[in-house]
Amino acid sequence: MQRDSDETSTGGSDADEEADWPEWGDFVERHGYLSWLGVSVEHLEDGRAILSIERDEDFENPVGNDGHDPVHGGIVATLIDTSSAFALRSTFEDPDRARLTTVDLNVSYLRPALGDLRAEAEVIRAGRTTGVTDVSVVGDAGEAAVGRTTYRLFRTD
Repeated sequence: MQRDSDETSTGGSDADEEADWPEWGDFVERHGYLSWLGVSVEHLEDGRAILSIERDEDFENPVGNDGHDPVHGGIVATLIDTSSAFALRSTFEDPDRARLTTVDLNVSYLRPALGDLRAEAEVIRAGRTTGVTDVSVVGDAGEAAVGRTTYRLFRTD
């Protein structure tokens, strides 16, 4: 499925001001996978990020449920990983130039991820070289997954 960049929400100016990182919307649009998923950054501030995606049949596992099928677990994991990265980027002096990489990604699936999904990431620790986050992903049926990430941070500031 090819998505138009117009479908990717980049949020409003309030989030830009809170984040002090107005380029975050452009980052999503430049990132092929994130823009294809239609990731929307709803909120970004120091140590916290909220990202969401709208329900899309192409993201669902065809398991034959009545109604909508659950979103593929890989997309849920992507939301956990990406919201963590955004939350950690917000701890850098210049988030647009921040360099980091996932070292560990742990996902616990609690129930089927149905409908629109919203991931809330909170930084637990952002040190000089290591960052840790906790994340919750909520869908139409409630909390669908929780995760914890560990990142290697490459700080120059």
